[in-house]
Amino acid sequence: MSDWLIRNAVMVNEGRRATGDLRVRRGRIEAIAPLLEARAGEREFDAAGRWLLPGMIDDQVHFREPGLEHKATIATESRAAVAGGVTSFMDMPNNKPPALTLDAVRWKYQRASQVSPANYAFYIGASNDNLEELKRLRAGDACGIKVFMGASTGNMLVDDPGTLDGIFRQAPLLVVTHCEDSPTIEANLAAERARYGDAIPLERHPYIRSREACLKSSLLATGLARRHDARLHILHISTEDELALFEPGPIESKRITAETCVHFLRFDARDYARMGNRIKCNPAIKLESDRVAITRAVLEGRIDVLATDHAPHTLAEKALPYEQAPSGLPLVQDVLQAALECVREGTLTLESVVQRACHAPALLFGVRERGFLREGYHADLVLVDPARPELRRTEDVRSKCGWSPFEGTTFGSTVAATWVNGHLAWHEGKLDDSVLGQALECTRGRA
Repeated sequence: MSDWLIRNAVMVNEGRRATGDLRVRRGRIEAIAPLLEARAGEREFDAAGRWLLPGMIDDQVHFREPGLEHKATIATESRAAVAGGVTSFMDMPNNKPPALTLDAVRWKYQRASQVSPANYAFYIGASNDNLEELKRLRAGDACGIKVFMGASTGNMLVDDPGTLDGIFRQAPLLVVTHCEDSPTIEANLAAERARYGDAIPLERHPYIRSREACLKSSLLATGLARRHDARLHILHISTEDELALFEPGPIESKRITAETCVHFLRFDARDYARMGNRIKCNPAIKLESDRVAITRAVLEGRIDVLATDHAPHTLAEKALPYEQAPSGLPLVQDVLQAALECVREGTLTLESVVQRACHAPALLFGVRERGFLREGYHADLVLVDPARPELRRTEDVRSKCGWSPFEGTTFGSTVAATWVNGHLAWHEGKLDDSVLGQALECTRGRA
């Protein structure tokens, strides 16, 4: 592992920009100053006035391993993440079989230690019958407890009221929820089948996975969290209606937090005709008014975290009719550049993107010594060239599924370099995966 002196960078950190130098020694940030003297043995890297950000921490990915390796693997998707400036990821438990036990989570940690050039953490899943397993968890065993309060794969829909109450009352870790009300969705789907038969148009997706389904489930989750003083994080907010459930302000002072995903900032219902099942996801992409309101909520801190919900499927699967086509988009390679399009358009600030994508996940999950440009912290860094456009071409997609919803899009910026624990893992379109990432130390429990 090399020691580095990164010169002439515009460092974006904790709401401020500062031009100067950053030294990396033994995988950590040793010094940050306007001007640092070179030392023997270290490699110099001229940032040439480009933006140096903390590496992104993506708190919601589905890397599909074990059981769904035809779609993706930890190895393939972690490499796509590094290419996009995502230096750390938190992977969801809806695998085959689902990760409902500590042994299953440990297997995933072991697997990542063998193949992932990015840093990693894993959730344990909740079911209607594993509450005793969840109660035995300690901080660090998993990054959080994932509760599907809506339809999911396998034995992961938690719809028993007593189990839900027990999870919120006794869970020793952060409770992280997918909030959609299944009975509402099923009723909506039945109505659409009665109208369209087997030929439901994709454009009906946001009315089947409706705003009412999202709001009803989010109201239930926030009510349980307040009743039991649990720490709750609601994932992938997709509606303007839900925003009133959350308060703006610093994440450090909150026990109930919210996340949204980059596709809810870049797409809306008008895009279904053009994109088809490629943008079919759960919860559904909804109206332009929702997109505008969610973007504003990210800017003001009502939404705390910006992530991907990276969920790859093959193109053959996505080409199936509406009801058979699976939901999910591959996004880890695109997320940072897509978010920076909002900066270029003026709907977000660069500082707000760094806050939601880097700082906030570190604070929320208690990720030790990552997520910031601070002396002594791990050198997880991404260098962005804001003046160099990049066309997303099919041949440049690194996810195993081989496609991106942003194919054909010219981003206004380029991810020029990514360091993971001080290792230059991505530089000018080339990946060096000779050094593997590390397990994230997630120190936050229920308190």
